[in-house]
Amino acid sequence: MNLAAFFSGGKDSTFAIYDAKKCGHKIVILFTIEPKSDESHLLHHPNISYTKLQSQSMCIPQIIISIDDVKANIEAEKIDDLIKTAKKTFDFGGIVHGGILSEYQKNKFELLCKKNNLKLISPLWQKNASAYMKELLANNFEFIISSVSSGGLNESWLGKKIGLSELHELEKLSKEFQFNLSFEGGEAETFVISCPLFKNRIDIISSNKIWDGIRGRFEIVEAELQNNA
Repeated sequence: MNLAAFFSGGKDSTFAIYDAKKCGHKIVILFTIEPKSDESHLLHHPNISYTKLQSQSMCIPQIIISIDDVKANIEAEKIDDLIKTAKKTFDFGGIVHGGILSEYQKNKFELLCKKNNLKLISPLWQKNASAYMKELLANNFEFIISSVSSGGLNESWLGKKIGLSELHELEKLSKEFQFNLSFEGGEAETFVISCPLFKNRIDIISSNKIWDGIRGRFEIVEAELQNNA
């Protein structure tokens, strides 16, 4: 089936595309929505402008729109308009969604798909957090932490690439501070720099860390696709 995909550039939306493609689906368009607030109910946005590099590396076209009003109903209306506009150009019968546990988010996207006669594909739904994180690493997904907002996750995690040793530390911290290991509760956000979908990995050339003592974000200032030649 031809599919569109909600895409934030993080591990979940990227792995959902990977899983859908393994099942034989074709991703024909990426939907990337940038909320202009940290209070979005449905969307994530750290380093959203650099999803263009990920789109280019996956050879999948992308539509990016910005949303100023983060009220849930306004966000849903904007996404509905986006879907209707995209259907005029791209042929797809469903949308890939990278949610794992949020019933609220999944229900909203299911309603949007129903309104547009589409099927919602949720490959990660209710995956065990520990098994999923290990699956990401086993499938050569390289990703960094782009924001943190949970006890136990301090400034040192910003921009850190997650490997087996980092995952082991995160497992200990998640038990101590009672946060979801896959960050489904928004405890952290991620940005994928390389995976089997990418023809070229992403090199981060310069960046900034912003930390207020409780939460922080890793902002990419300059990045480019690695030249494989």
